[in-house]
Amino acid sequence: MSFFGDLRVVLRGPRFRRLFGTRLAAQFSDGVYQAGLAGFVFFTPEQHTSAGAVAAAFAVLLLPFSVVAPFAGVLIDRWPRRQILLLSSLAKAALAVVSALLVSRGESPAFLLAALLVLSVNRFFLSGLSAGLPYVVPRDKLMMANAVTPTSGTAASFLGAGTGAAIGLLGGEDALGTGLVLFVAALGFAGAALVSLTLGHDELGPHLEREPDEVAAAVRNVVRGMVSGVRHLWARPEARDALATIGGHRVLFGVSTLLTLLLYNNTFTGGGVAGLAGFSVAMGLSGAGFLVGAVATPWATARMAAGTWIALQLAAASAVLVVFGLPFSPVLFPVAAFALGFVSQGVKVTVDTLVQRHVDDAFRGRVFSVYDVLFNATFVLGAALSAALVPPSGVSAAVVVAMAALYLAMGAAWVVRGHRATAAEAEREAA
Repeated sequence: MSFFGDLRVVLRGPRFRRLFGTRLAAQFSDGVYQAGLAGFVFFTPEQHTSAGAVAAAFAVLLLPFSVVAPFAGVLIDRWPRRQILLLSSLAKAALAVVSALLVSRGESPAFLLAALLVLSVNRFFLSGLSAGLPYVVPRDKLMMANAVTPTSGTAASFLGAGTGAAIGLLGGEDALGTGLVLFVAALGFAGAALVSLTLGHDELGPHLEREPDEVAAAVRNVVRGMVSGVRHLWARPEARDALATIGGHRVLFGVSTLLTLLLYNNTFTGGGVAGLAGFSVAMGLSGAGFLVGAVATPWATARMAAGTWIALQLAAASAVLVVFGLPFSPVLFPVAAFALGFVSQGVKVTVDTLVQRHVDDAFRGRVFSVYDVLFNATFVLGAALSAALVPPSGVSAAVVVAMAALYLAMGAAWVVRGHRATAAEAEREAA
């Protein structure tokens, strides 16, 4: 069945539609909020123009809320996940209003603190969505659902970012315009809270008749709970290898994102509104790549092994960086952004499904929290590496060649893994 045919089947489920609607409303609002945040933090002409400064900004915005993930996972395995979606959305709405007021008054440090809190609360929300998804779709539709929900959420986020940028242009470049963007985001978060109320209180689990000792211990000791999630992953090679791949990809994606931001801020344009506009176009094309990757992934994985599809995408990323990245052309670079968006979402959809299929429900929240920490920390690691290697102009052929070589090496590792799995299966059949 085609992607859109499968999509129609999945959308027939009313429980899925309610969770899906909650995600779309929330992630659209996330995009609006992030547009205001990006304009304030990255594209004010007098700040954040060096690689080190941009990497530091990424670290401030991503690492602190990644620390929340272990706590989120433990509580998501204990608390009703619908309530987590509701309360997280309401908290984000309130914090977005506070952010808007702080920006309009020019209180930058307090604004960044409010932004950190919004992003921290969002960890609970996104982990709750992932952990609750298997409750609203059949097991054989998880791959389709993983293509539909995060990808549609990402598309909604990009649409929200575009909407936020447009609101910012209408409101002007001063603090009042940014405050207006953030206030619109607050209205969207409140709408997401209302949509979440269409789900039943216990509809997303966890459905534990007796609380496992592991969960109770994790509530008392968050670190122990995180370690148990890692051990659970380590004992499941399919999920473990998938997460290792997404971690490697996110390091390289962090490098490419910082490099793109520097190019548009310091080389392709003179920064400011022009830099934000150019960077937004590249990110918009990356979002289109996300959507196409999601369309292609269920079709591809129905015809080949998941590992084979991952290997092909990583090899494609290597080729794209060489062909479209190395010229450092403002005409060709958006093509690279589109292709890397395709690879990013195609790999993520496949990894999400492998993880969901190979971990137990009692650990799913903690496992996805480990996933979140890995997802964000490796992105920041990539940005930090760029700070040491990439000049302020963003032009570095050596870095792009190294990225291409690493993508190719990761793809080759999946080819080797597939050959070993095939050989092992042949031996079992012979025996």
